[in-house]
Amino acid sequence: MKRSFCTLDVFTEQKFAGNPLAVVFDADGMSDAAMQAIAREFNLSETVFVHKPADATRRADLRIFTPARELPFAGHPTVGAAVAIALRDGVNGDTDFVLGEKVGPVPCCISIVDGQLGRAQFDLPRLPARIGDAPSLAVMAAALRCSESAIGYGAHQAALYSAGNPFTIIPLKTRADVDAAVLDRDAFATMEQGDVKNAFFYCAQPVDASHHFYARMFAPSIGVGEDPATGSAVAAFAGTIMDFEKPGDGAHHYVIEQGYQMGRPSQIALTLHVANGALTRASIGGGAIVVAEGMLDA
Repeated sequence: MKRSFCTLDVFTEQKFAGNPLAVVFDADGMSDAAMQAIAREFNLSETVFVHKPADATRRADLRIFTPARELPFAGHPTVGAAVAIALRDGVNGDTDFVLGEKVGPVPCCISIVDGQLGRAQFDLPRLPARIGDAPSLAVMAAALRCSESAIGYGAHQAALYSAGNPFTIIPLKTRADVDAAVLDRDAFATMEQGDVKNAFFYCAQPVDASHHFYARMFAPSIGVGEDPATGSAVAAFAGTIMDFEKPGDGAHHYVIEQGYQMGRPSQIALTLHVANGALTRASIGGGAIVVAEGMLDA
């Protein structure tokens, strides 16, 4: 069966930057095994399959696969799929709709710039929560091939957080420390805990002084050696900001840089709404631009 698809670069407004994404339309009737095989064929960090919605309040339902497994939620597939669907619908300007993901309904606001470029922002379907303690400094340092003294700065300490996908979130002192990290696959395997099979590591020294944090993400056992931009990690990272930055009441806007060390610069916009010292709402946003379109025989 012929199915249309497109690829987009996400969390950027420039082609050949950001995080590549494949979006396969009209995926109804495809087996899990077929979707997993296609995700391996594209060999991108994620491939999205667009299905007719099971609930009439949603524009579409999404299934999201890495080359190795399905995810209940992911940020750059949500942004990219929202822009791709709006473009396919012929939207010119602003629109909003809800996408269904395994984590739950995800409300999206989309702004189409032209026939290839748009921006999307979505509310987190789950607010971030600290879900456990990080591994020892020795284990984390071995996994990233960095010194133990490079881990942690100010009030920031490593911990496990999740907003639908769990992450080991590790602060490093400087951008040089972040850039120098090297994935040690054997040591990394000892750091994995249950479903937490990744490391999002960051510092407060962005390339652009108007931005806020600089980050990288490794997840080798789910088929992602390094990811250029990880929206679900930034969603979890919102918990780190709440715990260690302690923003006051009101709306707070952050831009997290990722992918720079890979030559795929990405900017992930994070907005936190705080009331009475607690996080009440959060959103992730960014650009997405179409790079290729075609037909898939599957």
